[in-house]
Amino acid sequence: MKQAELDKLDQRILAILQQDGRLSNQQLAEQVNLSPAACWRRVRTLEETGIIKGYSAHVAPEKVGQGLCVLVNLSLQRHTIDSTAEIEQQVSSFPEVLQCFAVTGNADFVMRVVVPDMAGYDRFLNEKIFTLRGIAQVHSNFALREIKNTHTIPVGDTE
Repeated sequence: MKQAELDKLDQRILAILQQDGRLSNQQLAEQVNLSPAACWRRVRTLEETGIIKGYSAHVAPEKVGQGLCVLVNLSLQRHTIDSTAEIEQQVSSFPEVLQCFAVTGNADFVMRVVVPDMAGYDRFLNEKIFTLRGIAQVHSNFALREIKNTHTIPVGDTE
């Protein structure tokens, strides 16, 4: 995929919005030294081109009863387009799976899963993961504590 051409103003807008996506257009325009109309046009272009994919709130999992984070490595029995696509589709539908990556190495997929507790993880495995056809192995790594968790993408020199 071709990388978008972003000038310094676009980079600054992205850096600021990644820190506070709730800023008003007026506040954002002031921070990047643009008129509100020019700032709005730039943000709209960033949205329309898919550079800005959306806006969301970051929720503290433990505060909503989802305190156990598990990194799950899935290995497949066979590698066919159909079986891989089926697993990807099913895993994508599980609300406990926050992220899923097709990877190289010892596993075929790595998922970040949140559940309330160990019993919740046991249910997730038995009711969802172990029902998937074509899974050879499941390896679970339990997060002891979170060191860094960000969605902020570096977008060039914005200083």
